[in-house]
Amino acid sequence: MFPCSVCGLCCQNISHVEELKDFDLGNGVCRYLDLNTKKCLIYDERPDICRIDKMYNSLYYKFFSKEEFYIENAKVCNKLQEQYKVDETFRVKIKIEE
Repeated sequence: MFPCSVCGLCCQNISHVEELKDFDLGNGVCRYLDLNTKKCLIYDERPDICRIDKMYNSLYYKFFSKEEFYIENAKVCNKLQEQYKVDETFRVKIKIEE
């Protein structure tokens, strides 16, 4: 399972995700993000595009190993966190199997 640190930044930057256009408040923030807790209000019913493991299993397994897919997603998470100056303790860390 992808080690999400629940910073909420992916949910605050959805304006470029076509599948989430109806969820956008108009400022790039998902209408289902609780800004206080940084948690999804519809977590169990959230769209597939918001489910890293499901997206890997249904589509991205054709192009990446799961480890590679997690690493690419972690890079995006960590870049957003750096951009928004989120404390480094929230950085997503992927353990690489050797």
